[in-house]
Amino acid sequence: MSDTKEKQTSSFEMVRALGLVSVICGIIIVGIYQFTLPAADANRKLALERQVFKILPDAKNVVTYYATGKGIIAAQGHDKPPSDAVVFYAVYDSAKKLMGIAAEASSAGYADQVRVLYAYDPEKQVITGIGVISMRETPGIGDRILTDKAFLENFAALDVHLSADLQSLANAVKTVKHGTRSGLWQIDAISGATVTSKAVGRGINESAQALLPRLLPQLDKLRKAS
Repeated sequence: MSDTKEKQTSSFEMVRALGLVSVICGIIIVGIYQFTLPAADANRKLALERQVFKILPDAKNVVTYYATGKGIIAAQGHDKPPSDAVVFYAVYDSAKKLMGIAAEASSAGYADQVRVLYAYDPEKQVITGIGVISMRETPGIGDRILTDKAFLENFAALDVHLSADLQSLANAVKTVKHGTRSGLWQIDAISGATVTSKAVGRGINESAQALLPRLLPQLDKLRKAS
């Protein structure tokens, strides 16, 4: 009988010890996460800013905005965006003139999310360039979206005009099979890297459909904000 009680006591103490260790480990993990979070956020911001200046090389000032169903608001002074907001960046040149818009697009690729930043010319309603924020696609295959000149030429003037009612794109951005591009809103995929190519097109389409109908009617506000 005493042996049974001793075994029960030993088991209870073991469970209690394991529970205590789990609690301590949890506290340590949360503490490390909270400690490193500002640095991680700063690194993400830096990576994004680098892409802004890459796709809009004459940029001198970048201002973060939120596009909401009620209009656009500057991000400064807000701890976090409204629940329905789409984040974008108004980019100004040295003369404080609005020279373009930068916005993020993201979609699932072959290995993980493919996050790109695209430049938008609101006067011509075209996308004029892209840069990769992050991705983990197969080296030598998916990462060709960074180096393939023919693929990057898709974004020299990718058509993202709005429809007459300004509620959506006139033509959805779509990635097509390599060599079959027939519309200015289509993206010619990289042969052998179709999945990643489609992720870029899908992400841009979803982002543009959500952002541009809210953004375009508010351009005067952005022009005056400089």
